[in-house]
This record gives sequence, structure tokens and C-alpha cells, in this order.
Amino acid sequence: MENKTARLTVLIDPRKKKAFDQLCASQDLTPSQVVRQLIRDYLAQHDVNYNPQGTVSNPKLKRPEQ
Repeated sequence: MENKTARLTVLIDPRKKKAFDQLCASQDLTPSQVVRQLIRDYLAQHDVNYNPQGTVSNPKLKRPEQ
């Protein structure tokens, strides 16, 4: 489990949110737990590594413009 948290705001159709909430509840999971797992899976799928210091590594990862 991560030590610190950051908020992620997502806009979603209310009907999809209700269906998602109900599915999560039926699996005894919170929506946050499911979203965190989806993010971990997505990062792994794209070979993105991250560490506690906030360093992200992936040779294919585009750096944001500064």
C-alpha cells in the first residue's frame, strides 16, 4: 500500500458510476481499491516502473513539456 495519497478526480456518466459502485459492492471492494488496481495493471502493461521517491522510468514514456 502506498504511504501517501493524491486525489484523482474523474468525470463519469452517473449511470456508469452507479453500475460501477454496485459491482464493486457485490465484490466487497471499494471503488478506490478497484481504480488503484486498474492503474497498477495499466502501468505494468506499459512497463512503467515507479518508486517511493517519485521517480518514473520507461524508455517509451513521453516526458511532459516544460
